[in-house]
Amino acid sequence: MKLKIIAIALFFIPTISFSQAPILGTAADFVLFSTDGAVSNSGITHLTGNVGTNNGSSTGFGNVNGVMHDGDAASIQCATDVLIAYGQLNNATPTNNPAPLLGNGQTLYGGVNFIGSPTTLSLNLILDAQGDPNAVFIFQIQGAFSTGAGSSIELINGAQACNVFWKVEGLVSMASGTSMKGTIFANNAAIEMNTGDTLEGRAIAINGAVTVDGTNGYTPIGCGSPVLTGPMPPDLGAAACYAIFSADGAVTNSGVTNITGDVGSNNGSASGFDPLLVSGEIHPIPDGSTAQCASDLTVAYNYLNLLTDDIELLYPAQFGKNLVLTPHTYLMGGAATFTDSLYLDAQGNADAVFVIKINGAMSTSTYSNVILLNGAQSKNVYWKIEGAVDISDYSVFSGTIICNNAALGTIATGVTLNGRALTTVGALSTTAMDVLPTTVPANCESVGLSDLNNIDGPLIVYPNPFRESITVMAQGISIDNSYELRIMSTMGAEVMISTLTQTSSVIETSEIPSGMYFYSVQNNDRVIQTGRLIAQ
Repeated sequence: MKLKIIAIALFFIPTISFSQAPILGTAADFVLFSTDGAVSNSGITHLTGNVGTNNGSSTGFGNVNGVMHDGDAASIQCATDVLIAYGQLNNATPTNNPAPLLGNGQTLYGGVNFIGSPTTLSLNLILDAQGDPNAVFIFQIQGAFSTGAGSSIELINGAQACNVFWKVEGLVSMASGTSMKGTIFANNAAIEMNTGDTLEGRAIAINGAVTVDGTNGYTPIGCGSPVLTGPMPPDLGAAACYAIFSADGAVTNSGVTNITGDVGSNNGSASGFDPLLVSGEIHPIPDGSTAQCASDLTVAYNYLNLLTDDIELLYPAQFGKNLVLTPHTYLMGGAATFTDSLYLDAQGNADAVFVIKINGAMSTSTYSNVILLNGAQSKNVYWKIEGAVDISDYSVFSGTIICNNAALGTIATGVTLNGRALTTVGALSTTAMDVLPTTVPANCESVGLSDLNNIDGPLIVYPNPFRESITVMAQGISIDNSYELRIMSTMGAEVMISTLTQTSSVIETSEIPSGMYFYSVQNNDRVIQTGRLIAQ
């Protein structure tokens, strides 16, 4: 009965010409799929695209840059779309009849290639689009299809993997090291891929198993596939000024650490940083800038926390290991162990955003590496981590880290952070490393000063924070010797009294220790203005 239904469905599928690609529908989203059969993996396999079966199970996979669909609504729809696409390929009118031994430097052009017997691929087969990026290559193989070790499909003159299709009436078996291009449909048979195989396309079995072992597969881009942009990035606000920051916790350094951007804490001290090695401001104690940063950091964290994920990485303890990710919002449901390398592939879109949400702590191996590919930029990478973060020695890490309610414990010796390390609550320590945000706003020196300067009053007190001196400037009032500036500690102890004698008075403050102070300006014992001052 099942075969009869399929036969009836195929009868009504329209024939396509050699210049037309089949309509894949939702099957375009899958890199591995079976309409009826197990889908399984052994070894370390990296896949971009959905994986699933409509009747069976998917087993042995680690983290997949896609969604697993076994026997659900998505797999039902995919199975339907697979049969439609297979029927279109099966009914395409042949335009060429190559011999059953493909490759060995052979060149073929766009069209429908019919081979009436089992076929093998040896060495390299060249597909030449002759300058037409819409050229379609269809192979109708009336038997099994196998490849030799190290064989490859090469695309030249505008040929695209998204326009290559293989309709095989039998087993598809790829020997180790095969570089395959195109979407494969194996009818009533299995697909086998081995160690070192690469597939730019899709492996789809109709009533058969799909097995892979240490392979690399990814759905092709182009041919109308959506351009991945990822989510909208968070607005960091004043937090963009900081390379190293804790909203509530001490920030410390040991060793020779080079930093581009500000350093500080809004509830604690920042110590151990060499001003000569910091291209930005060191905020040793809380001030208006750190207060603004803490506020804006909370906004950015809340945005990332509420962002809906596209893809859940199911094995956070196996994170890294040369996994390739594309512009999406990712979620890991527990603590992540980052080993070896992670590749972030922007697919040619320099504005593409990556968000990685980890609901637990994160630690890395020594020499771990975040590698940016095809236009990816560290300024567009964001990590939201619900737990302590430890980045081990000599790692190269990219993106803005926002750590929530935990220590950004150790950024160790020799680490290069192409981004920022920010935590909402917790200590942060660095050791002989480099921190290099790709973009720092131009107005960072003025961040947080408007609330401190009381510019709406009759007097302007600046700069704030101050070091060697402060200036008191009158706005629309006359100054005489009855005006006094008083500076008090936060405990109320009087630190300085200075008489204001001019419309603009410069007061030397080099003897005042670093810290937060209150000031008042009085005229004949009448207080006319108060505010806060920060000594650095």
